[in-house]
Amino acid sequence: MKTNRRHFLRSAAVTVSSAHLFPTILTGEPAQEKKVRLAFIGVGGRGRSHVNQALFRNDVSITAICDIDPEAINRTKAMISKAGRAEPAVYGKTDEDFLNMLKRDDIDGVVIATPWEWHVPMSVATMKAGKYAGVEVSATVTLKESWDLIEASEKSGMPCMILENVCYRRDVMAVLNMIRQGLFGEMLYAHCGYQHDLRNVKFNDGTVKQGVGAEFGAKGYSEARWRTQHSVDRNGDLYPTHGLGPVAHWLDINRGNRFMYLTSTATKARSLHKYVVDTGGPNHPNAKVNFKLGDVVTTVINCANGENIVIMHDTNSPRPYSLGFRAQGTQGIWMDDGKTIYIEGKSAKPHEWEPFKEYQEKYDHPVWKRHAQIAENAGHGGIDFFVIRAFIESVKRKVPPPIDVYDAAVWSAISPLSEESIAKGSKPIEIPDFTRGKWKTNKPIFALNDDY
Repeated sequence: MKTNRRHFLRSAAVTVSSAHLFPTILTGEPAQEKKVRLAFIGVGGRGRSHVNQALFRNDVSITAICDIDPEAINRTKAMISKAGRAEPAVYGKTDEDFLNMLKRDDIDGVVIATPWEWHVPMSVATMKAGKYAGVEVSATVTLKESWDLIEASEKSGMPCMILENVCYRRDVMAVLNMIRQGLFGEMLYAHCGYQHDLRNVKFNDGTVKQGVGAEFGAKGYSEARWRTQHSVDRNGDLYPTHGLGPVAHWLDINRGNRFMYLTSTATKARSLHKYVVDTGGPNHPNAKVNFKLGDVVTTVINCANGENIVIMHDTNSPRPYSLGFRAQGTQGIWMDDGKTIYIEGKSAKPHEWEPFKEYQEKYDHPVWKRHAQIAENAGHGGIDFFVIRAFIESVKRKVPPPIDVYDAAVWSAISPLSEESIAKGSKPIEIPDFTRGKWKTNKPIFALNDDY
């Protein structure tokens, strides 16, 4: 049985296009009831949010958890106990204790929510162990890692799903629905990004997650222990997938279209230094740190079908949160900031914006219509419910996930490619075809109906 399952999944992964499978997979018909046995590597704040969602499901058992932080382990065990579930096996004595966990035969899928540099080693090991991998964003840090992820999936026959929750945001899914129905005409342009003031995430006092302090690295707490170092060492779009994932679905990337090349620019780096001085004083040791990451990074991607995408990255400067989505076609335009839309021939007045609210209600994606009430208490406005549900359902049904390893590879590869472009004076950099030509015949697989 194990050999047959692997043979099926290997065929699906290598051919990339699983369109012939999905008409039956995504019909919304109930799957045969069985327990999905999950393990979690990384049970800090993000990992525990996934654990929390899994605990709502009676068809999921949590067999093992892994983290090198005893506090994270204890808080997760308490959550599981409070839910009346059996205590999981615990791993985390060393950085590589996850390898011992993966030897277990009572794990079907593994959710990975660890620092970025561990995502690929853990995902590759998970797939080699014959288990589904669900990895947090960004999936990879280097270009080689994107290829490593694909090679591991293709050779093992096991899927890897990037857990990009913004793909399930209600408004961007409504826009996807509208695009597929032709309301925007032919797509021309998309705008997106990650514009999120993370200064009080990148720095703290070493005892609380955010709000006070100018410490990071060994003296920091939570994400400040590891995430801030990327801002010291790298200059590029360090976190592209929240914006790029939904846009990739709008433009059928890897499925009839692909990214061709990019150019990136970066402003000077000022805001992190200023924050350290403002918070810790001019004599704080971190005031001497040279932060490499430009405050605002702008990347432009050219697509095979002639569309352009602009991605903004700004996690250093004071600003309200925005992913800055924009969808523009030959028939109209929608913008996230302001929640406005204009559709030629439909909007009441020429050259005037109208609120998106009525369009949102009319073109609400079927998956949201079906599951909104259940999702409403999940994190990030409900999208955390949908992304972990998609992973669990894929594992349960033994089918390829709706966001696959090729998505993970190319969306994440924008980071190192943007770094290369900036380092070379904003030179155009080719984006590899991770599907090796199969994008030309692959069919869309994401959110085709009301299932997942």
